[in-house]
Amino acid sequence: MLLLSRNAFATSLVACVCILGVVLIQFPQLQKLINSKKSASLETLEKEIKSEKLSLNFLQKMPSFGYDNFIGDLIYLNFLQYFGDDEVRDKTGYSLSPEYFEVIIERDPRFLAVYRSLSISTSLYAAMPERAIALSEKGLKSLSPWIPEKSYYVWRYKGIDELLFLGNAQAAQKSFATAANWASNFSDAESQLIANTSQRTAEFLSRNPNSKYAQISTWAMVLNYQVDQRTRKRAIRAIEALGGKVITTPEGTNKIVFPPKD
Repeated sequence: MLLLSRNAFATSLVACVCILGVVLIQFPQLQKLINSKKSASLETLEKEIKSEKLSLNFLQKMPSFGYDNFIGDLIYLNFLQYFGDDEVRDKTGYSLSPEYFEVIIERDPRFLAVYRSLSISTSLYAAMPERAIALSEKGLKSLSPWIPEKSYYVWRYKGIDELLFLGNAQAAQKSFATAANWASNFSDAESQLIANTSQRTAEFLSRNPNSKYAQISTWAMVLNYQVDQRTRKRAIRAIEALGGKVITTPEGTNKIVFPPKD
């Protein structure tokens, strides 16, 4: 038994090391792209992006040996590096965003933190809301109201994408209603706040699918996600275009002033 246990441990360790090695080997192009971003031509950058996409496709299909979460974590770290490189992204765009999340959600659909990044990077930056929604729906098949905790947020992110980027008020209404239902299972202040605000948004949309109040409230959700300055400016512009105003209080919080009529 002891020998079998040692063999099993050794096999597991070797598999882990192999996976780590493969993952690290598959991402040299991204690091090269980051290091040479100031001088690289657009043609070179586009070649690097194609190479990175092939690497992600490989990682999606490779065996995990039970280390799916580990692989998901590593890929998410590489995504953050990719997304945060504004200088290169201004040249090439954000088309790889959904490719990262395709792999991560396939490996670890309960990795809750990735869904907000998925919504912002894929819908707002890459202009692929349909892809973001499809990936969220794929991940939701592995979620429940209780596992993981606060998984109701995924329904909210999905509702935001459906309302703001597809204009599908009916689908958004169902997503916000589900978020409210899932959040209502918990008694803590955060969950109750999410339950109440999601329910109000769902009710707005059920009464008036074109509700400006609902759209402003949804952009306010984006604004309150502690997003980067570019996303913040986009949300404020959208709120103002709908007739609302954003006022920053002395405490640093955002106060939304709604228009007189919906």
